[in-house]
Amino acid sequence: MYKVLTLNNISKVGLDILPLDKYEVASEFASPDAILLRSFKMHDMEIPESLKVVGRAGAGVNNIPVDKLTTRGIPVFNAPGANANAVKELVIAGMLLSSRNICQAWDYARGLTGDDAQIGKDVEAGKKKYVGYELPGKVLGVIGLGAIGVQIANIAHDLGMRVLGFDPQMTVKSAWKLKSAVEPCDNVDTLLQSCDFVTFHVPLIEATKNMINAERLKLMQDGAVILNFARGGIIDDSAVIDALDSGKLHSYICDFPTNEIKNHPKVVVLPHLGASTLESEDNCAIMVTKQMVDYLENGNITNSVNFPDMSMPRAGDNRLSVVNSNVPNMLGQISSILAEAKLNIVDMLNRSQDAIAYNLLDVEGEISDAVLVNLRAIDGVLAVRKI
Repeated sequence: MYKVLTLNNISKVGLDILPLDKYEVASEFASPDAILLRSFKMHDMEIPESLKVVGRAGAGVNNIPVDKLTTRGIPVFNAPGANANAVKELVIAGMLLSSRNICQAWDYARGLTGDDAQIGKDVEAGKKKYVGYELPGKVLGVIGLGAIGVQIANIAHDLGMRVLGFDPQMTVKSAWKLKSAVEPCDNVDTLLQSCDFVTFHVPLIEATKNMINAERLKLMQDGAVILNFARGGIIDDSAVIDALDSGKLHSYICDFPTNEIKNHPKVVVLPHLGASTLESEDNCAIMVTKQMVDYLENGNITNSVNFPDMSMPRAGDNRLSVVNSNVPNMLGQISSILAEAKLNIVDMLNRSQDAIAYNLLDVEGEISDAVLVNLRAIDGVLAVRKI
């Protein structure tokens, strides 16, 4: 029986995937095999010795100590693309909120006083302050062309916008889905110079921290709009406030409130609503739960942020998974121990990613506890499982 610890509320449709005869799910476990979470911050959490896998029902993993888990041989799964439609819709909404000055106009209308005749006069007198513009013909820059960025680029093109994109690590899978009319840029600076709107869909890492700063804001067109539904910290909020105050920027649409920006008249700030739809929460939970089950029951890996993707059909009932440091002679030592135990390897797969390597081995013969002990004793082996 696998024990699954939930650190946040996880969609029921995702948890329903777990067979009751194999999985026990609770919000408290002393020795869980798996952890499912959304936004819970794990960095200060003591990692249980029993833990085999972590699943994030979402895309970003900043709240998870990935490096620490990697050294323990624990894969971290996420759900890239499962929330893409939700974020795409909110980005389009953000462009409309900005281009039509909707939030500012709404505040004006709610503040009207007097009888209906007076309100009618004030409406006609005041509406000229909120004249906006339409999206067709405007230029959108998309920084980060993963599952979300590609969907945004495509729908913006369908709305009649010219779309520029930048992503130095774009995958072949994403490239196949991107409309051919989306124009590639060689770097962020080139993109910024041509855009009326810029939207960000990158993780918060050292390379993306304060990606938009005072120097880069100078490159942007006057009256441009910045949209950040990715992560707080990608945009230098102080620099953006200065650009708004000077008139350099028209508005800033952001999903990450701070005291510095939340009350600024040219800022529309939302409480991290990017992926907050029922459909998105269901999709993320379903995807990450299926991946977790396939790993626990078969050792296969799909959409891990720290392990290589790897899938191997079963060749018999006896399977081993071994996680080790990506150094020479590990496979030789592993196979020698299996040979000494008279276990014949009938199929195997080995893949590496950065500092670790992952192995699946199907063998003929019963895998004893002594074999597991000997494999774990190899210098450089991080985790061993009999599946």
